[in-house]
Amino acid sequence: MADISLLLWDVGGVVLSNGWDQHARAAAAERFSLDRAELERRHLSVEAAFETGRLDWAGYVSATVFYEPRPFSPEAFRQFMLDQSRENPAALATARTLKTSGRYTMAALNNESRELNEYRIRTFGLRDAFHVFLSSCYTRLRKPDPAAFRFALDLAQRPPEEALFLDDRPENVAAAARLGLRTLQVRDPGQLREELVQIGVA
Repeated sequence: MADISLLLWDVGGVVLSNGWDQHARAAAAERFSLDRAELERRHLSVEAAFETGRLDWAGYVSATVFYEPRPFSPEAFRQFMLDQSRENPAALATARTLKTSGRYTMAALNNESRELNEYRIRTFGLRDAFHVFLSSCYTRLRKPDPAAFRFALDLAQRPPEEALFLDDRPENVAAAARLGLRTLQVRDPGQLREELVQIGVA
């Protein structure tokens, strides 16, 4: 079996908390006294455009929250969105160590809107962990679309058997596996280093 030379990492749920998932949206609905079901419905109607860079942050909040007057500002809502992000220290340290080793090409392969993605890169120093960011807001391809994985392999010029894909969501892991990538479903970011060692990534 070929040695692993390319590591494709999800960000939310692996090295960081999820950014703007349904739990964060539920928290926002409670914090700002929004109709949770309506927020979710409106989010789902624009999610693909938001995460593929075809809808910016201002357009997103206009469509999902500020379609009517609110007693709070867009900036207050934006700050709440940003404040939901946390790092998973052990997993992020592992990614940084692997990049420093020089043995692997380290790429983030995540579904994220541009503003939130760039905030998370800056705030948590993700450039220290990854060589390249193949985020959906840049590539306009979202997991689990097979095209997202093929794009990553083409860009890195690696065959599937040399790639390891790490993600917390089973549907994304399954999609990568169907294309022949090696996969690791991350259930506990705190145990990631040990799981990688077992695979032979050290």
